[in-house]
Amino acid sequence: MRICADTLYLARYVMRRSATLTLAALFLLARAAASDDPRPSLLPKLQPGQSLTYLVHWRGDKNVKTESSFALPMAPAPSLVDALALLRIEILEVQHLSDRLAVHAKAQFVHPPSTARPATHESNFVPQNQKSPGKFIEFTIALDGSADKIIGLDALGPDEQRIWEAWVARFAAAWTIPRQRARIGEKWKGEQLEPASSPIAALMWVRDSVYVRNEPCRAAQLSSDAEVSPPSGSADTCAVLLTTAKLVQNSSSKDATPEEFKLRELKTMGTANGANEIITYISLTTGIVVRATEEANQQMDVIVAKANASNGVHYTVTAKSQSEVLLVADTPPSRP
Repeated sequence: MRICADTLYLARYVMRRSATLTLAALFLLARAAASDDPRPSLLPKLQPGQSLTYLVHWRGDKNVKTESSFALPMAPAPSLVDALALLRIEILEVQHLSDRLAVHAKAQFVHPPSTARPATHESNFVPQNQKSPGKFIEFTIALDGSADKIIGLDALGPDEQRIWEAWVARFAAAWTIPRQRARIGEKWKGEQLEPASSPIAALMWVRDSVYVRNEPCRAAQLSSDAEVSPPSGSADTCAVLLTTAKLVQNSSSKDATPEEFKLRELKTMGTANGANEIITYISLTTGIVVRATEEANQQMDVIVAKANASNGVHYTVTAKSQSEVLLVADTPPSRP
């Protein structure tokens, strides 16, 4: 009986040991499979203390027409903006959670916005190598890619706000990719509520994106005398992403009143629509956005009236904008 008991104990030990080894082997195989994932991670590889410089060019054209049965103040004049600025980004903290990333950073203007030609050609934009005193934005790019905990944006002028908003939207492009990994030809969808205040309620952007191809890419050069020149030097390889976005209205055109308008005893009726096209180049080596462009067109046709439908004003708004975000490589001063 003793021999049988010892044999049974040994058999059970071997079975438990085999099960443990099998589980360990499966775990190692799973890790190997994850490491061999052919889809590259397009999230930026960032370190605290790292700094990046971007040249951002934003152009916008907005036209507003008004109609009313009673006298109105002068209608807003057409707005035409052409702003170009150098933006320095300092990485303060980086947090990883599984395959997600959160970044705490500070943005500061090397030079406030001015009008010039885009940097894809030889540029006559020669910023002073000085930061605007007190002009900075501290922020966090959250795990979902949204800008959060923003400090200092309200202290900036309208053009500076547009420049920063254009940059952060393009820099966080990889956060919108499912699991932040993709292969050539892969497609994905996304939705985002319109963040700006509007007289039309329940506006949402519906995005369709595709990883089109890989393509050589380079950062532009910033010389020792702070002059921006066309890209040069050895090329990196970038993932090229194409995103088309449509503005969808989920409220009735007969009553599109947002809550903030209801609180003021106003009612709105009308429609809004828009379409954007975004092309983003992300380095396969660093995950950093090297270049991004956006073309946007939006229209709004809305009547704003009192809650009893009296004293209505009819607004027709058309807006177009183009933006370009370009990574700039700092060139160290030449030795005498």
